[in-house]
Amino acid sequence: MTKFALACATLACSTPALAAPAAVPNPGNNAWMMTSTVLVMLMILPGLALFYGGLTRSKNMLSMLTQIGATASLAMIIWVMWGFSLAFGDTSYEGVLGNFISGGSLFLTGTDASSVAATFTDEVISKYVFISFQMTFAAITAALILGATAERMKFNAVMVFVPMWLTIVYFPIAHMVWAGDGLLFKDGALDFAGGTVVHINAGVSGLVLAYLVGKRRGWPQEPMPPHSLVMTMIGTGLLWVGWFGFNAGSALEADGSAGLAMINTFVATAAGGLGWMVIEKMAGHRGSALGFCSGVIAGLVAVTPAAGSSGPFGAILLGFVSSAVCYLFVAKMKAKFGYDDALDAFGIHGVGGIVGAIGTAIVYQPFLAGPGDGSVAVGAQLWIQTKGVLITIAWAAIGTLIAGFIAKATVGLRVSEEDEVNGLDIAEHGERAYN
Repeated sequence: MTKFALACATLACSTPALAAPAAVPNPGNNAWMMTSTVLVMLMILPGLALFYGGLTRSKNMLSMLTQIGATASLAMIIWVMWGFSLAFGDTSYEGVLGNFISGGSLFLTGTDASSVAATFTDEVISKYVFISFQMTFAAITAALILGATAERMKFNAVMVFVPMWLTIVYFPIAHMVWAGDGLLFKDGALDFAGGTVVHINAGVSGLVLAYLVGKRRGWPQEPMPPHSLVMTMIGTGLLWVGWFGFNAGSALEADGSAGLAMINTFVATAAGGLGWMVIEKMAGHRGSALGFCSGVIAGLVAVTPAAGSSGPFGAILLGFVSSAVCYLFVAKMKAKFGYDDALDAFGIHGVGGIVGAIGTAIVYQPFLAGPGDGSVAVGAQLWIQTKGVLITIAWAAIGTLIAGFIAKATVGLRVSEEDEVNGLDIAEHGERAYN
């Protein structure tokens, strides 16, 4: 053996095996997730802000816009500081909460530009992109609650309530449903894009907070119609467009699952919008623009947990059924039970989320062209979905009571009667939406 060959052989014996190359994000998937994140941001500002703002009276338009913008901004800062750590920390406390410190996730100190996050296959995406995507979900969920308390809740009360609510309610539910070691995730609960985490969570929390704040002055005796259905329609369109990022983005890759979520987001929404107008007609009314907008949101909400877990026909069924059930709660049950859910955060998001979350067990099945393989019986999956819904309702209700009572004890929840009469735009912010 030559000296060169001997040296090579010696080197081979003394050098450890080369480590596998680090996973590199697929540029196409990364680009799609960055786009999806921006689309969800579009849902908040200006989408949700205009949707809710148009439904208020004109004297409260700017108040609604400001509350939503400030809530989303506060949620984003909290998400970076400790929210991501609690929701997606490396380890968990009994599958309920991410570890606050372990894994370097507190303040994102262990994350840099080379960090990656796993998807549902062998692919990875940039961890900063995943963190940003999930951050927009936390932001819009907190903002959705404000529809229930519109036109009478103090701005400073909102700013006190939101950090506590995110910490007590949102982060644990997000961990239970979406983290790999989460309690409901391990149980087999299907929630593709947030039927429980976002919509039931926000809707139930909004209902509880509305009870704590109390009814608007004059409700329900005085008519309080939306001041601008044009604004609401614009907001509806922006929400529908942004929802493609919300649903299809939850596939975490630009693949067939994202394509399935995309078409489902089209057809369930269409069924919801048309279904609400049909039900209005059957109830002896005229099909209305407000009804169409409400049905669109009901369809979007219902298909969210099933976006990648349903065939298109199942999504149509979910959209129509959701619009019918939500119409019942908005038009009948709210007056019967006397709760002032001002902009129907519970009536559409809470109720529609329940319909979608439980209905996912059915539309997932292959007999409705769903992607399921039939290995889990319908009855078994129905129980898993129902259990997840019940846990979410209980957790959101109790957590909101805690956060709401603390906010009430510290700064008070409600504006004065005089400020409510004059409108929150002037009373809370010293501005008017219209001259």
